[in-house]
Amino acid sequence: MDLTLEVAQVPVTDVDRAKAFYAEAVGFRVDLDQEVAPGMRIVQLTPPGSRCSVVLMSGMPNHPEQPAMAPGSLHALQLCVTDIAAAHAGLAERGVPVTPVQHVGERGWEDGPGEEWNSFLFFKDPDGNSWCVQEAPSPLSER
Repeated sequence: MDLTLEVAQVPVTDVDRAKAFYAEAVGFRVDLDQEVAPGMRIVQLTPPGSRCSVVLMSGMPNHPEQPAMAPGSLHALQLCVTDIAAAHAGLAERGVPVTPVQHVGERGWEDGPGEEWNSFLFFKDPDGNSWCVQEAPSPLSER
């Protein structure tokens, strides 16, 4: 049995503001923006080349087995790119508040790229949900 991770919910206060940030600034594709029932809206966005999407929701009831996450409480979702410098430049140009490219060194996090699999940048969405972008040596389809 395959268990594929296909959607991760990102808790936000303002779906329109978050949709604009993820689509226009970060570059995710908008797959769906729909009111599924009166007052219940789902926006699904997918990072370029990803097999997993994110979903922004408003008005949806929580299932008893899945308590609500507060806006800004999701941390360390990780995206991978094959060129961290280009990703940094593109995100910064579109207004995403990115950190410098960093790597894990002898003293912890240090500025500058590292060896293979050891170059990262970080950013937060308008609610404070945090993301990590890691440089991978090849696209997912080739690994």
